Formats: sequence, structure tokens, C-alpha cells
Amino acid sequence: MIAIFGGTFDPVHLGHLNMASQCVNTFNLSTLYFMPCALPAHKAAPGITTAHRINMLNAAIAPYPHFALDLRELNRSGPSYSLLSLQELRAEHPDTPILFLMGMDSFNNLDKWYEWQAITQLCHIVVYQRPGQTCNPNKALKSYISNAHTEAPQQLATHNFGKLYFLPGETLDAASSTIREQLKKSNKNNELLPEPVSHYIKQHQLYQSDD
Repeated sequence: MIAIFGGTFDPVHLGHLNMASQCVNTFNLSTLYFMPCALPAHKAAPGITTAHRINMLNAAIAPYPHFALDLRELNRSGPSYSLLSLQELRAEHPDTPILFLMGMDSFNNLDKWYEWQAITQLCHIVVYQRPGQTCNPNKALKSYISNAHTEAPQQLATHNFGKLYFLPGETLDAASSTIREQLKKSNKNNELLPEPVSHYIKQHQLYQSDD
């Protein structure tokens, strides 16, 4: 079983690590890959360099033996369409279940993703819910949920793709956008950042302005 967790990670925070840990524990994964995107198709471009994001990710995941990086989207030109990465992963692992981990905010907008229905035929979708978030699907997503949703994680191990699982477990309310705003206003350590990431941000004076 292969798991990927895509995002801008601008910056990576404890919510990301908690979310990934819950996925590893639920599915007894040997490896979960953080897959930072270059040019997100559904968000503003990151405000810091790719090198800084990679360095912070490496610092954040170093204590976790089950975490690794997949840099394929940073090595590809153009927008970071998840479909392309999943097509590549499926070609590399034709007979292996692939888990695609995302937050509820991303899932609620899944029908706006490039060829989203093709994505659901390449992998399982695993959705993590932050405090206060609700599943708010439109008609197209409701149809997908009714066909794909399962409450049995073992179903994702016995099928290679096509299932939807809402990840239970401890939640941590953290958002990169909020953390960036807090870092602009204060030079103190942010409690939602791993200590090595907080140290790196201070060392390189990141997120101090809109520049």
C-alpha cells in the first residue's frame, strides 16, 4: 500500500504531521510520501522558494521513520495536477493500493479539480477532518460518496482504487495560511510548528512580510 500527501506545505506544521501519522497508524503503512506541489492548480503560488519548503519538510519529517518526500511535482514544469502524479504512480505500481490523503477543505472542492473523476479511478481518497469542518458536497460529490464511501479501512487494502475513507482520530486545528499571518505579526515560536521548522523560519527570516 502506497500513501501520498500532497500540498504546498507553506509552511509544514504539526497539523500536517498529525494528519499523516493518523493515516500511517490507521493503515499500518510502511511509508507515507509528502508530495509538495510546484504551482498549485487551486491555490495561490507559495510565497517562499521551493528550496525553503523542501528544507522545512526534511527538518519536520526527520524524526518520523515512516515519512519520506516525493519531489516529482517539483521536477515537472507547469501546474501541479494531481492526476499526472497519480497516473505516474499507478504506472509504477500497477497492482498496489494507492492512498491519496487530503483535508476536508480540499475534498469539498474535489469536483473542481482537473479530471477529478479520473483521479478516483487511480487511488483511494482518504479525508482528514479538522475541528469545525464539515463535509459539504455538491451533487457530483454526493454521488461519488454514495458509491465509494466505506467505514472499513481493510477495504482499501483489498482494492487498488475507488474507495473513500474519512479518517478518524485526534484532530489538531492548524492551517498554514493562519500560521503565516501569525508569523508576520510575531517573532515568537509558533506552537503549531515543529521546533526544527520554527528554528529554520527564524534563521532565514521567512514570512516576515508580504514581499
